[in-house]
Amino acid sequence: MKKNYCRLRSYYFIITVSISLLLFSCKQKQSFIVPEKMLNPWADNYTPVSSMEHYKEWGTYNVHDPAIKKFGDYYYIYSTDAIFAEDKKVAAEKNVPLGYIQVRRSKDLVHWEFVGWAFPEIPQEAVDWVHANNSGQGATNIWAPYVMKKGDTYRLYFSVSAFGKKTSWIGLAESDSPEGPWEQKGAVVKTNDNTPMNAIDPSVIEDVDNGKIWMHYGSFFGGLYCVELDPETGLTMEKDNPGHLIARRANYRKDNLEAPEIIYNPELKKYYLFVSYDPLMTTYNIRVGRSDKPEGPFYDYFGKNLNDTTNNYPIIIAPYQFNNHPGWAGTGHCGVVATDAGRYFMAHQGRLSPHNHLMVLHIRELFFTPDGWPVASPQRFAGDGKRKVDREMVTGNWELIRIMEPKYERQLEAGQIMWGEGSLKEEEWNYSLLLQLNDDGSTSDNGSWSLNEKNQSVTLKIGQETVRDLFVFPGHDWENQTRTILLTGLDDRGRSVWGKRIE
Repeated sequence: MKKNYCRLRSYYFIITVSISLLLFSCKQKQSFIVPEKMLNPWADNYTPVSSMEHYKEWGTYNVHDPAIKKFGDYYYIYSTDAIFAEDKKVAAEKNVPLGYIQVRRSKDLVHWEFVGWAFPEIPQEAVDWVHANNSGQGATNIWAPYVMKKGDTYRLYFSVSAFGKKTSWIGLAESDSPEGPWEQKGAVVKTNDNTPMNAIDPSVIEDVDNGKIWMHYGSFFGGLYCVELDPETGLTMEKDNPGHLIARRANYRKDNLEAPEIIYNPELKKYYLFVSYDPLMTTYNIRVGRSDKPEGPFYDYFGKNLNDTTNNYPIIIAPYQFNNHPGWAGTGHCGVVATDAGRYFMAHQGRLSPHNHLMVLHIRELFFTPDGWPVASPQRFAGDGKRKVDREMVTGNWELIRIMEPKYERQLEAGQIMWGEGSLKEEEWNYSLLLQLNDDGSTSDNGSWSLNEKNQSVTLKIGQETVRDLFVFPGHDWENQTRTILLTGLDDRGRSVWGKRIE
């Protein structure tokens, strides 16, 4: 009996060691193939901390129209003061220092600290202008701030408006700190029913060649405009000059166009103008044009001028849904920042479906294609560094999304959805499809794929279509809470192709 027991123990030891060695061998060989579990940095549904007394926990919550910049050791985000469960009475009872323009900061672009509000009140000059031009109504909030640094001075631009009207006011405040306090400097641009444009959504850029400063602004009312600013004052170079048209859609009273964000890429020597299309709560999507000059003209993927009233491409972000998640709507109004290491990141809002009322900050890495167009990661950034991807890492099962424009025709008013139309229709979703990339270079849909390890890019044949130069890189799978491999790029029609490797 003892002899048999010892023999069984010996067999057990041999089998255990063999299995352990096999598992170790597989682990070494597979490297990054098996997804590694990693919890998300935060939950997407923030209703448990949405009440006013939890405001210090709103690091990535209640973010709407974010502007992002890096000052010193911190990345800062300034955003519209939109709050899901806003209750001014409760705020007063709980001693919440409610104000205007939310301010956040982060050292890693992942974990965000809610700093507070920039202003204690709306500037009286803005209130007087809006009320005088809108029968005493409006000017109840501050929208779409933008921040920059000129010399030792921080400049904060912001919008005050009457909803659904051209009665608007862009103001400027200055400080010697990115966290304030801020001193009001007055109006930059004012508009009303008699002007062709709408003074909201400022974004400012300095010409790298001559030091001239230009502000881009506007909305569905008349399109987007560009005006030169005085470098010394930050106000317009010519008083009451609203600037020139740079982007417009044909049916502009219905088809929304707003939220310009302009950046300069020194490697490509191009200025990029990001814009948002369609209603902010539902099919909000981000497109981009580029120019050799900060004041334009800007041209799209097909060489069309953004001011010629056609719909422009590429589309780089739009509402989407991967498996195991309710999906994201309202994916627009972005800010873009470059890191000290030369990586580019985009900040924008995402609205958690199906109700689309919860506003969550999305940070995505941007890449520039070989022909110079920005494309966005299909997943939010969670702190991943640069790492080489090899063929074994790419081989396996994938979820792909083809980012397209919405096919459903909505009835809009002033570029926004009507009451009760806040959920996405089936035709407005960008759903994922499953695709297996086989080790022999074939795919499960009779296509093919290949990896260029030097350029870290994938060529993928889907049906009769070949999509080239898809960036492939490590990242975080938010829907499944794992590390994984991601891909992003553009097809020949100027629409984004997104993918993530799944288990």
